[in-house]
Amino acid sequence: MANWFYRSLACSAVAVAAAVMPIAVTGAATTQPTTQAVSPRTQAVIDDAQVVADKAFAYLKAQEKPDFSWQSEQDPPGLSALVLKAFVEDEKYDPDMVFLDKGFDKLISYQKPDGGVYIDSLQNYNTAIAISAMAVSKEAEYKAPIAKALAFLRTLQFSDTIQGDLHVTPDDVRYGGTGYGKGGRPDLSNLGMTLDALHDAGIPPTDPAYAAALKFVTRCQNLSETNDQKWASNDGGFIYTPFAGGVSPAGDYVDASGVTRHRSYGSMTYTAIKSMIYAGLTRDDPRVKAAWDWLSKNYTVKENPGMQLSDPNDPNAAKGGLYYYYHAMARALHAYGSPTITDAAGVTHDWRVDLIAQIKTLQAADGSFKGEKQFMEDNPVLATGYVALAMEEVKLDLHDHPVAAN
Repeated sequence: MANWFYRSLACSAVAVAAAVMPIAVTGAATTQPTTQAVSPRTQAVIDDAQVVADKAFAYLKAQEKPDFSWQSEQDPPGLSALVLKAFVEDEKYDPDMVFLDKGFDKLISYQKPDGGVYIDSLQNYNTAIAISAMAVSKEAEYKAPIAKALAFLRTLQFSDTIQGDLHVTPDDVRYGGTGYGKGGRPDLSNLGMTLDALHDAGIPPTDPAYAAALKFVTRCQNLSETNDQKWASNDGGFIYTPFAGGVSPAGDYVDASGVTRHRSYGSMTYTAIKSMIYAGLTRDDPRVKAAWDWLSKNYTVKENPGMQLSDPNDPNAAKGGLYYYYHAMARALHAYGSPTITDAAGVTHDWRVDLIAQIKTLQAADGSFKGEKQFMEDNPVLATGYVALAMEEVKLDLHDHPVAAN
């Protein structure tokens, strides 16, 4: 798979770094907003998002450890990478600030000889987030670590171009997917992180990694027109993984014909739609259209839609993965390029305004956020990092698409 990046498995590390250098520094999709003037109404919403972000950053800055990381002993370095990415996306922070420069030094200290950025597990998540953080910083000194990390990340994708345990043919349900590490069960969350990393590092959608990924993403969608898995329904939403007959944390149900279906849910559907866009699909593609239809019908900033039915006896079930959902939502809708979305009742929403308003109600006095224990969101550094990233996407989108005048 490394030949997708270097064009040859025989390329040296120097050649790899040279291949990535121009795009890793200048091609990251998430950039600081332009200085072009916006309307007073739009600026007021941007300022509102900045207030939330400023409080979150104040909290996060105070949580940096003496070793310049943001993770405790049991946490992976991806947590620090996520926080670093949020900081360098904000125009008020520069990667050369001492606390961030030393934070990046600490992050890179986790890079293994194989190029991965991890301690002993979760190789894909950690390496992907580290790539995104370094790429968004646009610092030339991170070109070589990015190149090594990208090369490693490519070795984690199931495909027919790789040797070893991950070599599979396109008819294998694992094809194009990535899991937590080499040979692990592939899932859409891990793959979404992988594609974020490729996109942030400036890897174009013509790269074969995206085509393979699309095969896996398509098999996660409840759309029988394009999904060859027998369990697929037709609501257009997405599940966690098609592996082992399909799995959805939102649960299963039996339809009128007696077939067991896997319930679609919000965070994976937003993850999927941005992944498809990064892979070069347009709004006219039936998979993108179906996903947008599901998101429109299930639009909400109050909960992670679909999850409420995972456990009808748990009043907090809909809060599972809520902050991940906010980040995925903001990044996906920014990538999609629509400042509004129309819900099932026909009401059109400016999702930026809605998201800021809801998040403000959840922010603690110290600027932090804390979610449910599920998906580790009871860790306020993680939850707050997700919100900071979401606010950066909101601000970028507001610069791209001003708020409509009343």
